[in-house]
Amino acid sequence: MDFFTELAYRNFALFTFGIICLIGTLVTGILSFTTTTEVLGINAFIKPFKFFLSTVIFSWSMGWYLGYLNHPTVITIYSWTVILVLSFELIYITLRAAQGQLSHFNISTQQNALMFSLMGITISIMTLFTLYIGMLFFQSKLPELPSSYLWGIRLGIICFVIFAFEGGIMGAKLAHTIGAADGGQGLKLLNWSTKHGDLRIAHFVGMHALQILPLIGFYLLSSSKQMIIFSSVYFITCTVVLIQALLKIPLIK
Repeated sequence: MDFFTELAYRNFALFTFGIICLIGTLVTGILSFTTTTEVLGINAFIKPFKFFLSTVIFSWSMGWYLGYLNHPTVITIYSWTVILVLSFELIYITLRAAQGQLSHFNISTQQNALMFSLMGITISIMTLFTLYIGMLFFQSKLPELPSSYLWGIRLGIICFVIFAFEGGIMGAKLAHTIGAADGGQGLKLLNWSTKHGDLRIAHFVGMHALQILPLIGFYLLSSSKQMIIFSSVYFITCTVVLIQALLKIPLIK
């Protein structure tokens, strides 16, 4: 079976949700070229485009990994938690983009502050649930999986959770740029600041350990020891990038 047939078999709910979000990615991508609404100096629909795309990758990754676990009730509850939480976030982000307004860090009114808080609470619940899924991978014996791949999944989830919660630093500061106000010159599409520290970089790289570590473990490494060493280097790199941002130093000038 090809990847998508197998993914639909493993977790049809997250497979379908990923398809819906892929459509959202295409729509917001088109809108980013056909509209002139801007937020912080860039097209307003760039942000929902990136969030839709990230959700596709996350949903399909977790849908694939969950297929290895024998916990059907937990998997069903988790899958629908992901769908409900991320649907709420994506709808709100896209709505605010259409209005030319910030979705995150926006506490300009009581209602905006409430919505920002709700996003933080719901994402935290989903992230903690993802940590629990990671614990199940530590507890489950999966002899059919290469040890490097299994450890890639385990450590990928742990790294994802840690750097997902790194977003709390941005929430506390109500900004992602260190050393200046949000906005200004940044890398194309990613918009990471090229003048100041940017907390989004460690957030992005750390969370995508969820895909990178298992892929490295499956295709390039051959033992759990190699995977643990590689994951440690990866985690240290993410931490260095975070410290660099906190010191107001851009990743690329």
